[in-house]
Amino acid sequence: MRARAARRSGVWLWLAPTLLAAALFFGVAVGETRIPLATVIDVLAVQTGLSQRVLDPIDASVIWHYRLSRAVVAACGGASLALSGLILQALLRNPLAEPYLLGISAGASTGAVLIAVAGLGGGLVGMSAGAFAGALSAFALVAGLAHVAGGGAGPRQAAVIILAGIAGSQMFNALTALIIAQSASAEQARGIMFWLLGNLSGVRWPDSWLAVPVAVLGLAVTLWHIRTLDAFAFGAEAAAALGIDLRRAQAVLIATAALVTAVMVSIAGAIGFVGLVVPHAMRFLVGTRHGRLVPATALAGAVFLVLSDVVSRIVIPGQVLPIGVITALIGAPGFALVMIRGRRR
Repeated sequence: MRARAARRSGVWLWLAPTLLAAALFFGVAVGETRIPLATVIDVLAVQTGLSQRVLDPIDASVIWHYRLSRAVVAACGGASLALSGLILQALLRNPLAEPYLLGISAGASTGAVLIAVAGLGGGLVGMSAGAFAGALSAFALVAGLAHVAGGGAGPRQAAVIILAGIAGSQMFNALTALIIAQSASAEQARGIMFWLLGNLSGVRWPDSWLAVPVAVLGLAVTLWHIRTLDAFAFGAEAAAALGIDLRRAQAVLIATAALVTAVMVSIAGAIGFVGLVVPHAMRFLVGTRHGRLVPATALAGAVFLVLSDVVSRIVIPGQVLPIGVITALIGAPGFALVMIRGRRR
């Protein structure tokens, strides 16, 4: 068994970076404007110090500052959202749990709308900062409501968290709709709607300095709690019988899921279906043991969102679609297929 586990670890050590690098390269090489593959390789070589070739500044800017930064943030966002969904599904023992269950997306939308439409902050606060503050506020409200409502442990506690998240989401969605209806012009409403569906068009390298550490932190915390997640698969009582501190483990894991989701929503808007579909698909492929499931989910989420971003840029010539539209169009049939095949098995 130890030899088999060592072989699996060795496979992941070379397979994960290879697949991720291939997805990032595909995201850089394919886009709205057709750029020769040789030019793409030259730009990457020059920017990484492997070549001194003279480049066209426009091609270099498109490849390095636009496409690569966008692909890196998409990979971080996909991995973070997928891991967040995996954590919530394991802790709450609910197959429909996803990152936006805790009202984080709705709160981020309200914060972004307050900055962009209502002018809160007097122009000193960016839309991403407002979205992040709104996401954290929504999570604090949902956590406080769940704490006041109580619920004890086990299924009742999970039900209380889910109901608190639904209540928080509805309240913040209503606030967002009210602000847009009262204050937004037609152009502002269109821009907000585009952002609410997920938008990576404005992403640049400064966003990656936040997205990369948060994604690494989320992956590290999840890997550290693999045994805890395995135990929760059998229920809170079984986890407690194994000596796991339930309150501490739940607080750390749910806070991690909320943090990574809030950061990614503040950068790219609400991108749906990643945290719902990817964990289920990986359970179907690699099983339910979190030692394999966690790295597989992070890798699949990253690759899925990078490829979805590429599709959003090329599916309609001359127009970039919100990435949330693509993830929903791919994720909904994919989720239905996983459900049907899982039931047959």
